Amino acid sequence: MKITRKKHAATVPSMAMGDIAFNLLIFFVILARATDDSHLQWEPADAEQVTTGGVSTVSVVIDVENKYYINGEPVGIAQISPQINEILGDAPLEDRKVLLKVHRDATANHFEPVIEAVSEAGGQLFHILEEKRVSP
Repeated sequence: MKITRKKHAATVPSMAMGDIAFNLLIFFVILARATDDSHLQWEPADAEQVTTGGVSTVSVVIDVENKYYINGEPVGIAQISPQINEILGDAPLEDRKVLLKVHRDATANHFEPVIEAVSEAGGQLFHILEEKRVSP
């Protein structure tokens, strides 16, 4: 004896597709904010005749509270050289650029150890400055 099965047609409701798209949108917005370093309070110093440094894989930031960050992650002064060395690895000299972003109110005793750490790690240091603007 053969038992016949009922065939069920499965359909995806169009409302579910909207929910899926909305969840994906939220996921990508959260992911984009996770790599954002806008929470750092940093005002660049300014200079005349500024040239671009190009692209780099490492950026070191000293914020208004004199805290240190490598690629947006907080670090202590002692970890700067080892972390830069780890990130740069065996990269050739032209790919060893390190961008240094120092808050305009930071003093030399905070940024000079960073310059030394970048040098120890074998990085090419580029200071991030803004073009000096003339007040109207």
